[in-house]
Amino acid sequence: MSDIKSNDESLAKELRAFEDALPIALLRAREAVMIRFRPMLAKNGVTEQQWRVLRAIQENKNVDATKLSEWCCLLMPSLSRILRTMESDGLITRTRATDDARRQSVELTADGKALFEKIAPQSEAIYAEIEQALTKDRVSEMVDGLRTMMSLLK
Repeated sequence: MSDIKSNDESLAKELRAFEDALPIALLRAREAVMIRFRPMLAKNGVTEQQWRVLRAIQENKNVDATKLSEWCCLLMPSLSRILRTMESDGLITRTRATDDARRQSVELTADGKALFEKIAPQSEAIYAEIEQALTKDRVSEMVDGLRTMMSLLK
């Protein structure tokens, strides 16, 4: 038993402090940001994931579901469920590609566009509050730093 305890103590000394772990810091930073958006999204009847999908489709128009999955950081099974719900709510349409029945493209309907137009100003107001607290330059630097980290860790 003392050997196990000794090994555990040795590993603990080698492991960085929990508070200094990058994954935890990223999760906490995400939560500090998202806690500001969740009430607005809930008020508009939209989940975080649905809002990401709406934003990505609005910005990229007729988009392939596989690309949408990558852009929105959603696994395909989750995205499929989200798209099914959004389609039944009349927010999007899905069409199969003529050259490959496995591929489908996704577009916003008029209702989806209207919902986006309703939520976008509210979202931007929250961004403005965040930029006021952190400064616009600092937010830009953080986003640039995260992009650099992602490209280097691929």
